[in-house]
Amino acid sequence: MELTEEQFHRYARHLILDEVGEEGQEKLLESSVLVVGAGGLGAPLLMYLAAAGVGTLGIIDDDEVDLTNLQRQIVHVTDAVGQKKTDSAKATLAALNPGINVITHDVRLTAENAETIIAGYDLVADGSDNFETRYLLNDHCYRVGIPLIAAAMLRFEGQLFTFRRNDDAPTACYRCIFPEAPPPEMVPRCEEAGILGALAAVMGSLQTTEVLKELLGLGESLAGRMLIYDSLATEFHSIKLPHDPDCALCGDNPTI
Repeated sequence: MELTEEQFHRYARHLILDEVGEEGQEKLLESSVLVVGAGGLGAPLLMYLAAAGVGTLGIIDDDEVDLTNLQRQIVHVTDAVGQKKTDSAKATLAALNPGINVITHDVRLTAENAETIIAGYDLVADGSDNFETRYLLNDHCYRVGIPLIAAAMLRFEGQLFTFRRNDDAPTACYRCIFPEAPPPEMVPRCEEAGILGALAAVMGSLQTTEVLKELLGLGESLAGRMLIYDSLATEFHSIKLPHDPDCALCGDNPTI
């Protein structure tokens, strides 16, 4: 594809980067990303991916916009309260960049529909808030070989991971780190523990950066590491995540 005159102006700051340029921008416009969740993480993810010119964005979320969401979910506005999050997000993205394609999936991701929904996307960005969805995405993306960029946050801290299958030099998957989900009472939800609204902006932006790096093949992948952000201490920590040969999914003798 060739960039139009409007696209040359819109993406001018990408085009002057030697690492991106016209070829990289064209690659972004031809790429497709599924964003799971149009909430705290999904909101900045969707907006920056749309602004960057990722050509096709999928949004999956079965929730409606609530007033309490607006403290951090910047893809939604006050007039959207009561609307489907997918519809609200699509309207915002269309206003931001009408030159991209937005596909909405107004359902909850399940084992029954995951294969159909994820098929065709180049990469999945996980902004979900529950372990069931995280394991489901990890398992499916590993099996079909789609890169998965996942983030999580609570109160004042965030975590970021990249899971990418590499049979020659295996890196950790989500089950390598968390073989089993902790009991629900051990991990309070956002509505129970609270969250600093701006933390979503930081983690969502970091997650977007990793998505763009994966699509463009830039820099060093986060695969095999976990990035932890402590907003109160203003500190970032990177922890190595070794592949677990006993992992039930990607180990030497998989059982699932």
